[in-house]
Amino acid sequence: MLDVTTTAWLVTCGIVLALFVIDLGVAIARPHAVGFKEAAFASTFYIAVAVAFGVAFGMIAGWESGGEYFAGYILEKSLSVDNLFVFVVIMTTFAVPQEHQQKVLLIGIFAALLLRVVFIMLGATLLESFSIMFLLFGLLLVFTAIQLFRHRDEDPSVEDNAVVNLAQKRLPVTDEYDGGKLTTRIDGKRFFTPLFLVLLAIGSVDILFALDSIPAIFGITDEVFIVFAANAFALLGLRALFFLVTGLLDRLVYLSSGLAIVLAFIGVKLGLHWGHLQSDSVPEISTTFSLVVIGIVLAVTTVASLIKSGRNPEMKAHAGSLRGHPPKETDGR
Repeated sequence: MLDVTTTAWLVTCGIVLALFVIDLGVAIARPHAVGFKEAAFASTFYIAVAVAFGVAFGMIAGWESGGEYFAGYILEKSLSVDNLFVFVVIMTTFAVPQEHQQKVLLIGIFAALLLRVVFIMLGATLLESFSIMFLLFGLLLVFTAIQLFRHRDEDPSVEDNAVVNLAQKRLPVTDEYDGGKLTTRIDGKRFFTPLFLVLLAIGSVDILFALDSIPAIFGITDEVFIVFAANAFALLGLRALFFLVTGLLDRLVYLSSGLAIVLAFIGVKLGLHWGHLQSDSVPEISTTFSLVVIGIVLAVTTVASLIKSGRNPEMKAHAGSLRGHPPKETDGR
């Protein structure tokens, strides 16, 4: 069991919170469309911070724990790219002005981190109290992988979002944006702007992603500190990554398939871990082997995607959906 001091927790949380506050402050104080150069610099910075943290953590806690952190970070980073697909769908559906997209992203990402803290604490408690949860988490990931692979050529529909639909029916919502405001006044009456609906959509999607990513990373490590750190540093660079790879996302045509394979692999790993707890004769999958498998799958997925999309530029990547959507009816014209 990893012995993490209160000081280590405070320092880690302080670094994460400070970077979020700085990022959000810049987005609010200077709303603007983020260019490639700015996004590339910010992405490089956040990856460097995550790597530096991992190296320092490995030197202090040992490289077995350090390896678990890096495996968890790579896993969460790859899953976060799939998040970006959904964010693009939401931004496009609601036609969010470019200068306000980074503000929406940062608020959504911060909400995602808070939700994941809750799920991490809940997951850790369940795993510590009931070993059968390893098997249940594993089955959940395998089911998710199967659904994601079956519907890999689809995108989740914002129209099916129950939270957004309820807000549209019960709350006064205007069709027009009012700068970066969540509410506005029209003829003396208070209305919610579409930006409020965008945050609701992203927040509700964050919950669904947490239900997948938290069991997945518990398949890498059961250390709460490592799970939190890997999630936090993976989410930190998500805003910059959104603007950096938005144009590239359409070319990652096999990403959903690759993530489905990774989730299924970790699901099996969790199932074997539960079996090993019941009997030493059941083999376990090591963290090193997991890191290698995840790295190979993601590398092959990326290269194959770029080759395929290069040969067929009309192909478009999709986020993948956990349930199918009926084809839209046409008027025959």
